[in-house]
Amino acid sequence: MNIGGMNHFMLPSADNSPSDAWKATGANAATRYGNYAMEHLINEILRNGGKRQNLEVKIFGGGRILENMTDVGQRNIAFARDYIKTEGLSVAAEDVGTIYPRMLVYFPATGKVKVKRLRSLHNNLIAEQENRYLDTLKRQPIGGEIELF
Repeated sequence: MNIGGMNHFMLPSADNSPSDAWKATGANAATRYGNYAMEHLINEILRNGGKRQNLEVKIFGGGRILENMTDVGQRNIAFARDYIKTEGLSVAAEDVGTIYPRMLVYFPATGKVKVKRLRSLHNNLIAEQENRYLDTLKRQPIGGEIELF
């Protein structure tokens, strides 16, 4: 059975401190935090017929594309690697870090991924897009579904 999925998260994990300002937003926890996203993705793949021993893990992203922001990308990379190790999985491919945003195309039937590093855009455009996205998250209630490909 060819089943796969991918996720994208903004922060490595939820902490229980008052400084976790993302908790006040209306986004689904699986889209905010890596620890939720990974558990949800793996559980959905297994629920839909995937086998744990056949999981193939590839990680992408974690770029520091906003130079005036903290380097959350490195925290996300460290989280992903630690999670994969803790779960006894191995990384089949990765393209992480640097200053470049990436565009991904994933083919779940084959497991292939096409990655294109985009030109570094250290300007206000990306910051404005990220701020608009953050505003959208604040207005949406927590909930939603994950779509498997």
